[in-house]
Amino acid sequence: MLRALWRCRRVPALSPAAPPGPGPWRGPRIVPARGRKTRHDPPAKSKAARLKVPPPVDPEELVVVTERYRQHRLVLGALRAEFRAEVLQKKREALLSLEDSARLLEEHQRLMAWNEEENARQRARREERLRKEEEEQRRQKLKAAETQARKREAFLKEREKEVLRLQEEAKTFITLENLDARIEECLDNPHNHNFAIDKEGRIVKRTVLS
Repeated sequence: MLRALWRCRRVPALSPAAPPGPGPWRGPRIVPARGRKTRHDPPAKSKAARLKVPPPVDPEELVVVTERYRQHRLVLGALRAEFRAEVLQKKREALLSLEDSARLLEEHQRLMAWNEEENARQRARREERLRKEEEEQRRQKLKAAETQARKREAFLKEREKEVLRLQEEAKTFITLENLDARIEECLDNPHNHNFAIDKEGRIVKRTVLS
């Protein structure tokens, strides 16, 4: 208590030359709470004869808690052993890898050479396949062009035949030049289209031209 009061003694006013910040001249000005004691102070007279008795423990609960602590320690021990074994295995593998580095390097070089050969072989196969596909596409295009040409030629021949047929039919057309001749021909050769036919298409009755 005396030490606390000594630390809380009044601090004289600071001089203008005193540097700012914490220092031996600065300290708490608040007196500790009433009844607060330090660990070095003797016990109070009313508590001098008091005996500290631990609280009672239930035997069943103690058994349960002890068993759970035992299981907890077992689980943690197993986990530590597992992690320790894993670390040791990694160290062992690292040592083996250092010992077999030359063999692994040789194996790596051999595999890289085999990979290069395999890539070259696959590249040749791919180029051959692409060349065949290009030739097939060129052949298909040529075949399609020939088919289209034949269709166009057949279409032109059909149109030519139609034009020739129309030209032949045009010879019998009535124009201003042959209008008089066609009229005289019709008058000289009259045709009667007013007739009746039976179911077989035979003419059964015809009217007489006047």
